[in-house]
Amino acid sequence: MDEDETVRISLAETRLELEREPKLHSPENHSLSDLTQKRIGMHLRAMYDTIVQQPVPDRFRDLIARMDDASGQPFDEK
Repeated sequence: MDEDETVRISLAETRLELEREPKLHSPENHSLSDLTQKRIGMHLRAMYDTIVQQPVPDRFRDLIARMDDASGQPFDEK
């Protein structure tokens, strides 16, 4: 089972949880259960990890290089 499949299963489980506990998620009570908060956090971390692993697009590298040339000092030095 790959990571995408795991996330899909977890999302389905989260939806089922929300259906089973409607009183916790009613308009009067705006808080989420601890389990729901943990699952949201897990999904956000998985999405962030996927994005961070992507290479920087060439157009961004070119833009940073042009900014470095224009300022006279490398972008990462302060």
